[in-house]
Amino acid sequence: MDDIETIMRTAPVIPVLVLDDPESAVAIGTALVKGGLRVLEVTLRTPRALEVMTAMTKIDGAIVGAGTVLDDAQLDQALDAGARFIVSPGLTKRLAQAASSRRACFLPGVANASDIMRGLDLGLNRFKFFPAEASGGLKALRALAGPFGDVRFCPTGGITLETAPEWLAEKAVLCVGGSWLVKPGMSTDEIEAAARKASELRA
Repeated sequence: MDDIETIMRTAPVIPVLVLDDPESAVAIGTALVKGGLRVLEVTLRTPRALEVMTAMTKIDGAIVGAGTVLDDAQLDQALDAGARFIVSPGLTKRLAQAASSRRACFLPGVANASDIMRGLDLGLNRFKFFPAEASGGLKALRALAGPFGDVRFCPTGGITLETAPEWLAEKAVLCVGGSWLVKPGMSTDEIEAAARKASELRA
């Protein structure tokens, strides 16, 4: 059985994907996995995102999860589509309880100390720091990590290949989310090469 800690430690970067075509999504996901990034976050931002997710679960070695999950109905849909983990931009009690009752690997978004304390009250201590750069960047994360020594983060939002190493050097950071890996017009070879670079950011 998966747990969110193991998933976060699988690779230094989790690609954050906005995809709407299941066929091309499989080619993209295969390229990312070949490049060394096995954990794939498919955001629920497109009409066919659930179909995309189901198609990508067939990729050998891929650990496919759902991002931009906003409520318990979307949580159920994502799990039914084969998601092995759930990522949310924020944290609500209702969503956290739904994830717990369904034994889902859950990575909710936090941006400040109050968010983290609410998560701790709900039995959570692994979070997405989002939006990372807009919420104060590395300076803010370091400040938050101080009083919450057992908490670990996946910063997402505004992080690039160039800035990722600095984030990953922090003890409180297990991985980062990256949307730079797949851009419109990129070939699968280019995506695989980008994934290989990202996978080597931290052993």
